[in-house]
Order: sequence, then structure tokens, then C-alpha cells
Amino acid sequence: MADPLPAELPFLPYGRQSVEEEDIAAVAAVLRGDWLTQGPAVAGFERALAARVGAAEAVACANGTAALRLAYAALGIGPGDAVVVPSNTFLATASAARHAGAEVAFADVDPDSGLMGVAEAEAAIARAAKAGWRVRALAPVHYAGQTAPMDGLAALARAEGLALVEDACHAIGTVDVSGGSETPVGAGRAGVEAGSLTVFSFHPVKTIAAGEGGAVTGSDPALMARVRRLCNHGMMREPHAGEGFADPEAALDAEGKPNPWYYEMAEPGFNHRLSDIHAALVLSQLGRLDRFVGRRARLMALYAERLAPLAPLVRPPALVPWCRPAWHLCAARIDFRTAGRTRSAVMAALRALGVGTQVHYIPVHRQPYWRRRTGDLALPGAMAHYDRTLSLPLFPAMADGDVDRVAAALERALS
Repeated sequence: MADPLPAELPFLPYGRQSVEEEDIAAVAAVLRGDWLTQGPAVAGFERALAARVGAAEAVACANGTAALRLAYAALGIGPGDAVVVPSNTFLATASAARHAGAEVAFADVDPDSGLMGVAEAEAAIARAAKAGWRVRALAPVHYAGQTAPMDGLAALARAEGLALVEDACHAIGTVDVSGGSETPVGAGRAGVEAGSLTVFSFHPVKTIAAGEGGAVTGSDPALMARVRRLCNHGMMREPHAGEGFADPEAALDAEGKPNPWYYEMAEPGFNHRLSDIHAALVLSQLGRLDRFVGRRARLMALYAERLAPLAPLVRPPALVPWCRPAWHLCAARIDFRTAGRTRSAVMAALRALGVGTQVHYIPVHRQPYWRRRTGDLALPGAMAHYDRTLSLPLFPAMADGDVDRVAAALERALS
């Protein structure tokens, strides 16, 4: 391979936002306008996102963690309940459930794909039952842009009377192709009577960016109304006489219309609103989602070619057959033990060669808080995935030749 880093080439981080002039113009238009928050940019983004993912409604919020908190709260998950969460995920999938007062039943994952399957979810449900927990929801994580096997998990949710909270923070633009049909991630799952919601993140390293931002999508009107209400302090502008007026004399004017200052709170909520500044950026980026997804797919195809000579020490992410991924991460699988190099040494060597990397993720069940709470769980798939994973640079502004640079640098770092 060619020299991986001529001195004049820039550093390649593992991920980076792609901001163009139209994004800057969209944000500047908000700054010059009348609404910095709770204005038309947020509503416009919500409509566009719902249409893009095939959901009846979308509620924009401050970030992906806020989206998880809203989803759990809207489903009524709280003390005495438990949520099944794969251990291979970011901290927030589990922490948001705990903030709601629920226990977390950690599930193992496939060691190659990093995804929770039906068998792993069933085992977690069985462990929860043994602990005396009442499982209320499954929270599959669509890791790196590939979906968990949702046909099987949705069937499990229906059979067990569980809600579904799809953590799609990695998967905006991913399409489920199981069963011969194409369903965008975010459309939700029909027939899940306990509720079906999907959450997204628009952090800068994700496929589209808001700076910080998130969203909840779904198609149950009552459930989505509760998500929207909880996002804004639990407030309602329309009087609901059945729940009691906050101020009966102020609720309605002489014509029976709500007075302009009136509001009431049926339950405590959060201030998880997204600003119009962030909404303008992510709405602009949403218009280029297909281009971003296509470019990431091209880069991943190049990685498959360029990493092939490094097998069996290095392999690209394992592909699953039931989705067409919008890749968020290039989480390569590396046999550090056979190579005789520690992961930290390889990462340091790559950084010296101008290549940034990251690890996604330390299994959540190994974190000190959760070990104190749940003990030392044996989840071998999650640990095997963690031991081998290293996320290589992947973002739309990368040139084809950058993949050559990464592969050459990785070969040198492992030698």
C-alpha cells in the first residue's frame, strides 16, 4: 500500500458534520427573523421528518437523550417497570429508562453485528422475571445504521404485551427490507398495542446534524399528543374541561374560544424543546439525506475492498440481510490479540498517522453504576463485540482516497 499520510494531508476524525452554504443561509434566516424558538422552523422540520420516515407525526426535541426520556414517559414507564436494553449502546438508552424510575434488563447482542436479536431479548425478559421485575418495553438499538431484526422483535412485543421504543439514533435514512417490502426506520410497527415509538439523534457526527437535536416519531395520535405535551412542560393551550380548568373564568372567552393567555398542566413535563436555530440547520440537512446516505454507502463499499487484504485480522462490519443501512459508523472488527497489539497502541499509532478512531461502545452493563445495581452479568456477545471493535473514519466529505489512507495506516499500525 502507498504511504498512508503524506505530511500535507489533514487529520481524519472518525466522524464529522458536513455543513454547506445552504445550511448557513437557513440558520442566518432564522437569526434575522422573529422566532428563535417555538416558531415555524421547528414545525416545518417536524412535518418534513414525519413525511420522510413514513410516520403520522414527529415531535422535535433537544437531543436524542431527551427523545428517549419523552418516549419512556409518554408510554407511562416508571417505578416497578423494566425496559430491555441491549448492552451494546450509548449510555442514554439505559439511563433515560432509569431516570423514569424503571429498572433495566440488559440483553446480550450478536458478537459480529452488535445487534440484539429475539433470543437475546427473550433471555433478558427471563432474567427480569427471575428478579421480580415487570418488563414493559423493548428498546432495540439500530447500531451503526443497521436495524435490529424488527419483525421478530415486534412479534415478541405483541406476544408479551410490550411497548417498542426503537433507538434509531444511528439510523436516520435506514430502510427495513424484511418481508419483501421497504419500510423506513421511524414508521413504527403496526399492531403493537402497548405502543410503538422511534427516537432519533441529530448530533454532529450523525448522518444529519442539528448541532444538538432529536425527535420522536410515531403514528398513535394519543401517544404522540402526550409526547408533544411532555416536551413542553406538560402544558396544553386548549382547555380540557374533563380534567378540570386551571382557571375556569379565564379558560374561554365570550365566544367559547380559548383565551390567548390560557394554559393548563395535566401532568409534569420537561423543557425538551428544540430551538428554531437548530431546526433550521437540520431541516436544511434533511434535504440532502439521500446524498449523505449514498456517499456513506460508497465509502463503506470501498472499506470492504480495501480491508479485504487485511483479513482475517481485520474485517468490516458484519452485514445483516433485513435492512438497507444508512451507515453511521464503520465499526471494523479487529483481532487485536492475534495481531499482538493492544487496541490503545493501535489507536495511538493510527493517530500518529493522521487517522482518528473511536470505540463504540463499552458495554453498558459493565459501567460502575450498573454493576452496583445488577451485579456482574455474563453477556459474552457484547463483550466479544467490544473486544474487537474500532470505529474508523466515516463522513460524507471523505474522498475515496481517504479510505486508502486509513487502510494503509491500519496495516502499518497492526504490523
